Amino acid sequence: MLKGECELLLNLDKLHTTELGVERIQKNLSLTVGNVVDWCRKRIQMPDASITRRGKNWYVGIENCEITINAYSYTIITAHQKKK
Repeated sequence: MLKGECELLLNLDKLHTTELGVERIQKNLSLTVGNVVDWCRKRIQMPDASITRRGKNWYVGIENCEITINAYSYTIITAHQKKK
């Protein structure tokens, strides 16, 4: 998908997650950052991020992880390490 046409990139200000989402993402990625949403937002904006939409979700592949975001509410559902 072309970055300039990506609806997700145009709506990064709407990105959020739940308390359980924060815990799940920190656990899955072994993160110790304070703000998980900011961490994800920065990854999504990286030039080499691969952004695809399948059904109701956006999938962002970057570095060694995949971030799953609901396409309607912009809720970060989960993030996990890519299987090698």
